[in-house]
Amino acid sequence: MPLIPEEPQIHESAQGPRATPASGRVAPTPRPVPGPRPAAPARPGRPGPVRPTPGQRTPRDAAAAKPGTPSAPDAAAASDTPQIQLIPASPDGALDAAEEAVDLLLESGRAPGEVLVITTGEPHPWAAHELSFGEAPYWAQHDAGDDVFYADAAVAERAKPRPVVVVAVNGGPDAAAAQALPLALTRAGALLIVCGDPQRINSLLGAGV
Repeated sequence: MPLIPEEPQIHESAQGPRATPASGRVAPTPRPVPGPRPAAPARPGRPGPVRPTPGQRTPRDAAAAKPGTPSAPDAAAASDTPQIQLIPASPDGALDAAEEAVDLLLESGRAPGEVLVITTGEPHPWAAHELSFGEAPYWAQHDAGDDVFYADAAVAERAKPRPVVVVAVNGGPDAAAAQALPLALTRAGALLIVCGDPQRINSLLGAGV
């Protein structure tokens, strides 16, 4: 069946229970709660804006998951086929759409190291910049697994699986996209997001996903 365009959804975490003072004791005047710390500055030489810090789960969120019962992302990761989402975009806008999808994933609580981005056309500026220092330090950052990693479709086979894979069909020959999409399915543990022209993507996949 053809892919149905949709976008990643953000689920807000429920607030934790309020603490109540012990009986017979007067609760002290609460101190002002400091605001959130500013996001860490971008690493030297790395283009692009600073990504927001993922939020933490509240105690109620942790208690909501019963022992032995996997949460929704865990259940998706346990399945053989990841959930697939299609974000319609032109070849020129596919990379921007992929960046927006990554931002939404991080804002919803995904860790940066859980996300892999594959491009079929022009490489992502971050990948081009890091590769200018050589392949060894570039892939060392991939192996560290502490940040979003961007890879060209031609070398994506070397990338290890991650919970979320985002594919930007931002041009390139049909052969590159036809190779990248099935490969992305094998690398995505829970979620695969494809940004590009729906008609082209469905034709490359044979409308079988």
